[in-house]
Amino acid sequence: MSRSSKFRLCALFASLCTALSGPALSEEPSYDPDAVVTVAVASGFTTLDPCDASDRLSRMVVKSFYEGLFRLTPDMKVVPQLATGYEVSEDGMLYTIRLREGVKFQDGTDFNSDAVKKNIDRLLDPKNQLSRRNQFEPIARVETDGPYTVKLVMKRPFASIITRLAEGSVPMMCPKSIANGNGNVAFEACGTGPFILKDYNPSERLIVVRNPNYWQKGLPKIAGINWIPVVENATRSAMIRTGEADFVHPMPVEMIKAMKDVKDVEVVVEPSMVMRYLIINNNAKPFDNPKVREAINYAVNKEALAKVAFAGYARPATGIIPSQIEYAEKIGPWPYDPKKARELLKEAGYPQGFSTTLWSGYNDSTSQKVIQFLQQQLAQVGIKTQIRALEAGQRVSLIESVQKPEDATSKLYYVGWNSSLDIDWAIRPLFESKNCPPVLANEAYYVNKDVDRLLDEGLKTTDPKARAEIYRNVQETIWKDVPWGWLVFEDVTSAKRTNLKNFRVLPNNEYDFYEAYVERK
Repeated sequence: MSRSSKFRLCALFASLCTALSGPALSEEPSYDPDAVVTVAVASGFTTLDPCDASDRLSRMVVKSFYEGLFRLTPDMKVVPQLATGYEVSEDGMLYTIRLREGVKFQDGTDFNSDAVKKNIDRLLDPKNQLSRRNQFEPIARVETDGPYTVKLVMKRPFASIITRLAEGSVPMMCPKSIANGNGNVAFEACGTGPFILKDYNPSERLIVVRNPNYWQKGLPKIAGINWIPVVENATRSAMIRTGEADFVHPMPVEMIKAMKDVKDVEVVVEPSMVMRYLIINNNAKPFDNPKVREAINYAVNKEALAKVAFAGYARPATGIIPSQIEYAEKIGPWPYDPKKARELLKEAGYPQGFSTTLWSGYNDSTSQKVIQFLQQQLAQVGIKTQIRALEAGQRVSLIESVQKPEDATSKLYYVGWNSSLDIDWAIRPLFESKNCPPVLANEAYYVNKDVDRLLDEGLKTTDPKARAEIYRNVQETIWKDVPWGWLVFEDVTSAKRTNLKNFRVLPNNEYDFYEAYVERK
């Protein structure tokens, strides 16, 4: 083993001990082991299969019963979960991952290397048509080396693979659940996690209860979690105020000021890695004309949008990815200039403007405000829009399941992206030409072969200076091509009852609740 590999393995063990140890028993507050935590979220769920979930909410709530080989800590560090550490070959072509012993799936079967191989093989098999497959395309194959060692043989060196494994798209499912490919994992669940699925209705509830055989002794410290979709901002806010909910996310921004004065409620606001943007169908007229796309960017006052729709808990987007990601470039924000927008529309052949549709990928109250604001702004330069807020199922059928670009009926589409810590995966799913629906999330149907080439070069290059130059070119090219209307980076807002501890939202909108507990009153 190389010196660097030994150091990495030791560091991971040290991080794991820190992440899992928690407070000493003598210091731990008295908590209620029978407490059930109710969490109000802003949208329904699309699937229980995180390998095939296009929305982060669905991928995150299933952490209740699924775990991965690695995970992210609250400070966004990668630590082992069902793994205990890993080694990398000198050429970067082989990752040897050591697995935790003594873990069982919720159906009583052993967690081992065969189970890991079955799960990763399922994801990589193109026959299963799983949406997260391309995220792990650099893996050539998985090999087992005894019951508690797996080897990832790579197609090429790929330093971000452990980070990607930690971001929740490769859960370890019971082998019996996936014995025939996808099985029924979209509606049923069996993993190694702290909770067991009890009840699931995509638009109404996801109920989980304590796993009595969970491998981390003493966890979980709560009896269960009720994940409840609550689209209406006022209702979600009322639930935390009255105690009907213990945690709400997102906390409606227009109600934060008043909520800060409510007894027994704590509001948390932190910068996030969430971008909100307006997707423009580059394949549809008149949006195939870049002058029209530029006009849309000039037409929207991003500062006003942040104040009106987000109550100031957002900032104009300064680039195509959030600043927390390594190699992110500050390019914008795009200036507000409605006069310039009208001039560009005239140059594009639309002096009187045109009519089109504007959809939202969400139907919560804040998103309704956003599309109403955008409708008003675009109307001022002659672009008249008919707005529509989509429910989760409509989003899947009308946007994410479109089979060919020419079949897409979307024109302008408001949505958001919770970026990966890995710059390649923060950009590639959204802008690589082969990642149009139903493959991934290039819902603008943007095509630039130079961007495709540069993204591939970025993966092959290990020199930091060369990578920085490559990704600078990628970001500047995309910004100049204006496949989107660049809007805002949104803050993470949540609220919780003060007796709920260690339940939080990370900067990438991922939930952390492994050490959650409710203090006794």
